Amino acid sequence: MRIGIVCYPTFGGSGVLATELGKALADKGHQVHFITYQQPVRLNEFNANIFYHEVRVTTYPLFDYPPYETALSSTMVDVIKNNNLDLLHVHYAIPHASAAYMAKKILEAQGKKIPVITTLHGTDITLVGRDKTFAPVVAFSINESDAITAVSGNLKDETNKTFEIRKDIEVIYNFVDVRRFHRKPIDAFKKVIAPNGERILLHASNFRKIKRVKDVVYIFNEVNKKIKSKLLFVGDGPERPGAEDLCRELNLCDDMRFVGRQEQMEDILAIADLFVLPSEYESFGLAALEAMAAGVPLISTHVGGLPEINVDGKTGFLSAVGDIEAMSNHAIEILRDDATLKKFKTNAAEHAKKFDIHTIVPQYEQLYNRFCKCL
Repeated sequence: MRIGIVCYPTFGGSGVLATELGKALADKGHQVHFITYQQPVRLNEFNANIFYHEVRVTTYPLFDYPPYETALSSTMVDVIKNNNLDLLHVHYAIPHASAAYMAKKILEAQGKKIPVITTLHGTDITLVGRDKTFAPVVAFSINESDAITAVSGNLKDETNKTFEIRKDIEVIYNFVDVRRFHRKPIDAFKKVIAPNGERILLHASNFRKIKRVKDVVYIFNEVNKKIKSKLLFVGDGPERPGAEDLCRELNLCDDMRFVGRQEQMEDILAIADLFVLPSEYESFGLAALEAMAAGVPLISTHVGGLPEINVDGKTGFLSAVGDIEAMSNHAIEILRDDATLKKFKTNAAEHAKKFDIHTIVPQYEQLYNRFCKCL
């Protein structure tokens, strides 16, 4: 099958999922064409079945803002026609679903039909999609898709609450390549971070306000009083300066490291003992799932899709948003002794297998096959 994938090329969950899906489909023999404004960050290796098409936006003095959506639609039309694509799979509703609708109508006028599948990832519905500036277009373009999927049951429910959706939304969970994250820790790396055998806590995100990054610092501060620990911050974003200031205020700088954006998360997760995710909302929590696949238990909030992956008391613990005391106590409970930590690590790794790439990708193939009898 010849599949077009439209996504954001950045470190965000939607772009990561779309890229990993495309790579997995290419490994299974499908021809995959990525259409976006720059090469996706996870598209970092050669595969003869993968093609990348850059969306180029011409600027004119007339335009205060470059018309990306129009350029994206035109590029879709060009790629679909010249590569005879069978299907278009767009990730994140804004602006990909509406651009796909325009491309579909242009092609219909030329005698070619192209099925469009839209996958909803989170803030395209719960944040941006609710803005009155975008809401009518988002609802219309979702309804005009041939199929709609959401990455969690919670996101499906939120979409139906927010918009009047006339079609069934199918839940196909985010996935992880369990084998990729099943690694032994690099001892030399671990000794640099925790030279005296301290526990290692980890947070990875885009450091937006919704991630409540300062809560991570407060939690670590309480844990470190009882159990000698180190904290790694992976990622970057607008809330990082505030977190750094708080580290200095609490005199924690010697026990914390900000390592910026990292592509090889499997090596970092291999040395971690606990993943901390105190977000206000997560439609799914792909970073949390990657941690669990590496055998890292999870301290998280009881919001969005997180309860669908983090089993309270088994793979980690769930707490209310902002409940620093509960999250700190739960972290201490997991880290208090080697036997307890090992039990949680084993449970996390075992539960992550439910979301393994080899289980989830065939669900997308089955969905594709309903609209294109090519498999």
